Amino acid sequence: MGALVAGVLTACTSTDSGDGDLLQKLRDKGTVTVGFAGEAPYSFEQNGQLTGATVALHREIFGKLGIKSVEGRNVDFGSLIPGLQANRFDLVSAGMSILPERCKQASFSDPEFNYTTALMVRKGNPHGLTDMDSVKAKGVKLATMTGAIESDYADSLGINKTQVATPQDGMDAVTSGRADVFALTGISLNWMKKNNPKAAVDVTPSFVAVIDGKPQVGAGATVFRTGDDELRDAYNAELKKITSDPKKYLDIVGKFGFTEKELPDPKLTTASLCAGTA
Repeated sequence: MGALVAGVLTACTSTDSGDGDLLQKLRDKGTVTVGFAGEAPYSFEQNGQLTGATVALHREIFGKLGIKSVEGRNVDFGSLIPGLQANRFDLVSAGMSILPERCKQASFSDPEFNYTTALMVRKGNPHGLTDMDSVKAKGVKLATMTGAIESDYADSLGINKTQVATPQDGMDAVTSGRADVFALTGISLNWMKKNNPKAAVDVTPSFVAVIDGKPQVGAGATVFRTGDDELRDAYNAELKKITSDPKKYLDIVGKFGFTEKELPDPKLTTASLCAGTA
């Protein structure tokens, strides 16, 4: 898998880090290349076409910025920021959670989605799981996606876990019995269940994980290289026009299962999330 990802990344080209002229170069080229990890409904391929809520936002915003086309490069979630740093694509389109350790490696846009976690379990939820604490208490086999925030929750709570590369791998782990539960964002798990009606799984109600007594209120955003401030700031200006208008926001992302519950809280800022004070 590592060799495959390396091959995919090497095959892609982009623009140097911290390029103040990147916005104009992308306008001249007419295309922005995004890295994505195939997590529906944020950014994924369907019938060979790049789609998803994050992609829909990008097409709207970059269109306003004079960039007509959004193209994608599919890599494992854990390879997104390294691929960005290696200049294999121009930005990351994955609804990635804004976390302090990630902010040291890259630059995040303003929040695009509020996040809650859910659990995918076998039909009937035989272990009665409700949240991460119940996973720990029951001692069940947990699967999480490599690089995803749920992996960090498991580490903080001292829960042993098996890591998988993709959401589909997580569902397969549950249906095959290799895992009792797969933790991911509620939006993603409900999308998978809806689009895999024959899979013998259920999805628990979404919850906010609590670590050391502190609710883990989270938000996802687009990721830029450190130094690509002009591109990020231009993106944020257009994003604000969308997130400040619930109807416009839902017109763009609603068809992917997003509701006003996922609309970013204006009080939840990238700066506070990067500082770990949110």
